[in-house]
Amino acid sequence: MAKDQWEQRLRAGGYRITPQRQLVLEAVEGLRHGTPEEILAEVQRTASGVNLSTVYRNLEVLEEVGMVTHAHIGHGAPTYHAVDDHVHIHLVCDGCGAVQSIDAEIAEAFLGEVKVATGFVTDISHVALHGRCAACDVNIPVAP
Repeated sequence: MAKDQWEQRLRAGGYRITPQRQLVLEAVEGLRHGTPEEILAEVQRTASGVNLSTVYRNLEVLEEVGMVTHAHIGHGAPTYHAVDDHVHIHLVCDGCGAVQSIDAEIAEAFLGEVKVATGFVTDISHVALHGRCAACDVNIPVAP
C-alpha cells in the first residue's frame, strides 16, 4: 500500500501517520507474517529507541483502521500481516515452523456447508491450519 493510502486510511480513522507507525507498517509488510517481537526487531534496525509497547499500540491502531490483521498461528503471540484483497489461510508447519499462505477460496465449499448446517458465517481471515510442510513430511523417519 502506498504512503498516501496509509495517510488516507489513518486520517479517516482519526489518526495520523507518525514515524513509528510508518516503521511498524513497513516492518509488517516486509516480514509478511510477524509477531510483535519480530516486528520490533525489524523496526529497531532503523529506530533503536522504539520499544515493544510502541509496537503493540501501533499494531492496535493499524488493525482498527483495517491496515493489518492478526492470526493466532502458534501458541505464543499473534502473528500480524498486512491486509490486502487476498484473503488467505495460514498453513503452519509443526516441524520447522514455516508459514505458508493459500487462497481462502479453497475452503469455500466447506464454509458453505458449515453455513447451511449451522447458520454460522465464518471469518476465514484468522484461520491457521497446523501440520507438516512437504519438506518435513518427507524427512519423517520410517520405522522398520
